[in-house]
Amino acid sequence: MLKGVKIGLGITFVFLLVLVYKRSRLPGCLYSCEQSHEPLPMQEDDVSQSSGIIFVETTDRLEPPPLVSCSIESAAKAYPNRPVRFFMKGLKNNTTVDSVSTSTAFALLSAMENVFLLPLHMETVFQDTPLLPWYHKVNPAQERYWLHVSADGIRLALIWKNGGIYMDTDVISIRPISLENFLTAEDVRFAGNAIFGFSHHHKFIWDCMEDFVQNYRGDIWGHQGPRLLTRRLKALCPVTSFRNMEDINCQNISYLHPQRYYPIPCGEWNRYFQVWEKSPDFNNSFSLHVWNFMNREHKRVVAGSNTLMENLFKTYCPITYRALIQGPEGSGP
Repeated sequence: MLKGVKIGLGITFVFLLVLVYKRSRLPGCLYSCEQSHEPLPMQEDDVSQSSGIIFVETTDRLEPPPLVSCSIESAAKAYPNRPVRFFMKGLKNNTTVDSVSTSTAFALLSAMENVFLLPLHMETVFQDTPLLPWYHKVNPAQERYWLHVSADGIRLALIWKNGGIYMDTDVISIRPISLENFLTAEDVRFAGNAIFGFSHHHKFIWDCMEDFVQNYRGDIWGHQGPRLLTRRLKALCPVTSFRNMEDINCQNISYLHPQRYYPIPCGEWNRYFQVWEKSPDFNNSFSLHVWNFMNREHKRVVAGSNTLMENLFKTYCPITYRALIQGPEGSGP
């Protein structure tokens, strides 16, 4: 009973936070400025006509952790006029929120006006793409990296069908990017697939899906993701090293400097959980990929710690910070 009371208080706290946040905003606000007292619809028809931001959850998890919530909130903040779609494999009913989960984060995201929580049906996603025969043939139980490989394929198919920007759920958005067709460099060797954007039915994405199947090696880490995008990019252009902070143009596809999305490299991921003497401004970045898969120690954002990650939460996902890091009492450790 006590647990139920706490859950109810937590969800009430979240909706109060969102309500207060909306009413306190000035023109040019974070989400849609129209106030609505109706439950947020989750039907895909509502967003199918507009390319937006795409996130994917390939596990059955229905309780998004703070970083996932922050990623989605920050994207909704950076792109207030574009739908932010979160496709969730565990979401079986796309009509109501209350009957699916009592998660505080789930309620938080559901209350955001340009965020849409949608079911992820792999068969449907891969329909009418080169990936469908592969999906019918592959045996997930025998795949070493199935969650990652399936996510690699899903993001390609969703961008092919919808257009827009794909982001991993450990990407914190700082400011919007106006480019339509772009890839991002992880480092000087590889294009990353944690963030990329293309128009609806872009040939590059179709070629990537064909390469995904024809050269499939699910047993090699990254072969179906960053290495695939790198292969296809090099097939178009002899990609060379970056000059200073300049991006590279490859047949009307922008290949962005690592500073745009990966200013802190993979090997230094733990710097996000350190206290900095001087906070970085990230003036050359649109978003930050924080390398959550490297966080095997499960380091958490702690209220009052003054780490870089805590300050990013405070600035770019304040609702998530207040609700999931500080909690209803608003107090840290």
